[in-house]
Amino acid sequence: MKVFRGFHHPELARACALTIGNFDGVHRGHQAMLALLRNEAAHRGVPSCVMTFEPHPRDYFAKAQQKPEIAPARIATLRDKLLELERCGVDQVVVLPFDARLASQSPQAFIEEVLVKGLGVRYVLVGDDFRFGTQRAGDYAMLDAAGQKLGFDVARMNSYEVHGLRVSSSAVRDALSEARMQDVSTLLGRPYSISGHVVHGRKLGRELGATHEGAGNGFRTLNLRFSHWKSAASGIFAVEVHGLTPEPLAGVANLGIRPSLDPNDVNGGRVLLETHVLDWPATLGGEEGYGKIIRVDLLHKLHDELKYDSLDALTQGIAQDCENARAWFASRHGETHRQTTRDRI
Repeated sequence: MKVFRGFHHPELARACALTIGNFDGVHRGHQAMLALLRNEAAHRGVPSCVMTFEPHPRDYFAKAQQKPEIAPARIATLRDKLLELERCGVDQVVVLPFDARLASQSPQAFIEEVLVKGLGVRYVLVGDDFRFGTQRAGDYAMLDAAGQKLGFDVARMNSYEVHGLRVSSSAVRDALSEARMQDVSTLLGRPYSISGHVVHGRKLGRELGATHEGAGNGFRTLNLRFSHWKSAASGIFAVEVHGLTPEPLAGVANLGIRPSLDPNDVNGGRVLLETHVLDWPATLGGEEGYGKIIRVDLLHKLHDELKYDSLDALTQGIAQDCENARAWFASRHGETHRQTTRDRI
């Protein structure tokens, strides 16, 4: 899959089948739309293309209006969004910077300058609630009329439902905020996950609990740091780590801003995903995680982030989280074993 920042690139295929949206989470509704897009692209002999925006339009308006509270909680980072779009078989992605110029562009100008001149679209697929242009003045009817005049096909896809529930990014955000991780998996069609490069932190985890029974070398963590990301999920989770060993590693992770530590530390109050592997493989050594790309599946929420009064209390809290995560994995394994036995019978 090819990714382009903007549409002024000679390598960008100018004739394409296009869909437009934020695609936060790339949930099952998005996946159904992308499958249809690929089919339409194949019939026309053109590449499939997704146009998305960074920052999210609502992030832009939150900053412009100095109202951070209206910025949406994000399900996925741009990195994870692009990875999921690639898994869905999309040929190319155009990431448009959402700025003042784009925010003030009229619907007609967007059609003529971006869709026709910029991309030379042959087919455009949108969702049932699609709006575009300044003040969200453009809609499906306007786009369809322009397509008939300018020579491209336009189609609209209705809502996608699972068990009677409309699949949407809002539904995923609600499920994440309420820690309904099984519902999140149902809406996404996969476990909720976050990926990135492991970076160095303060290495405080090595000191915490170094003398705590069962802590071994302390609570060392694999750190993923994010900038300008308001996560839809937060708290302490039982997780699985992919990318370090052939099989996933069980762990416990903190996703959030770590309220027990100094807000002026190296993370500066930004969102951090800190993952402690419960049983660190000896084959990896002590420093093997740094710089590697890992994916962390958040499977079960243990509790919200807590503010501890001291490092000793924090150590005790982490130790309890590890015990609770181990107990959850044990119960999960037992349920899987029982299900397998029932299937055999």
